[in-house]
Amino acid sequence: MNAETVMQELEALGKERLKKMYMANGAHEPLFGVATGEMKPIVRKIKINQPLAEELYATGNYDAMYFAGIIADPKAMTAADFDRWMDGAYFYMLSDYVVAVTLAEADIAQEVADKWIASGEELRMSAGWSCYCWLLGNRPDSEFSESKIADMLDKVKNTIHGAPLRARYAMNQFIYTVAVSYLPLHDLAVETAKAVGQVEGKRIKGKSSFLSAADNIQKAIEKKQLGFKRKHVRC
Repeated sequence: MNAETVMQELEALGKERLKKMYMANGAHEPLFGVATGEMKPIVRKIKINQPLAEELYATGNYDAMYFAGIIADPKAMTAADFDRWMDGAYFYMLSDYVVAVTLAEADIAQEVADKWIASGEELRMSAGWSCYCWLLGNRPDSEFSESKIADMLDKVKNTIHGAPLRARYAMNQFIYTVAVSYLPLHDLAVETAKAVGQVEGKRIKGKSSFLSAADNIQKAIEKKQLGFKRKHVRC
């Protein structure tokens, strides 16, 4: 399959309802509105194909960019490649659920994510913190430096309330993920969640929504989810 045939198949799977939902979350034209599960039969035909992934990502079509993340070869991508993909990630569903997810399967994941977290740019920060969430929720605890993750929790505690909106969401999720998926620092993450308290999210019609890592950690404890690791990061 080439880029043209993939685009035709994706267009045929598009639904107006999903298109509107994606646009409500920040997507813009061009896009078709394809359910991610509907992409799987096409993925099975293609498997991993980095050149095709690059072609599709470059279209700027949201559905094609998402599909590109599924068929990309993360280990073949350089830090410059991931930076280029981030340049094209114009809203959080691309930065956190396409680029960060793809990066999480690369050997250079932590190195690139660290740079993004330090960038001061909203979506790069969001992708960096999100990448660590994907990593911690998938890789063995032994792959991480306990002191580094502890320092990151401290950074979240000290900076989350002044961080850009999408970065706040990802940082809040980082506290939760450390508590649930990185057991060496479960207690420290719980303490951090309590110290941070509620985090202001998006304002809707003059009202603020609030995020609470502490509440979500407690729910995970009650459901006996501590130590959770997913088998695969990508679909």
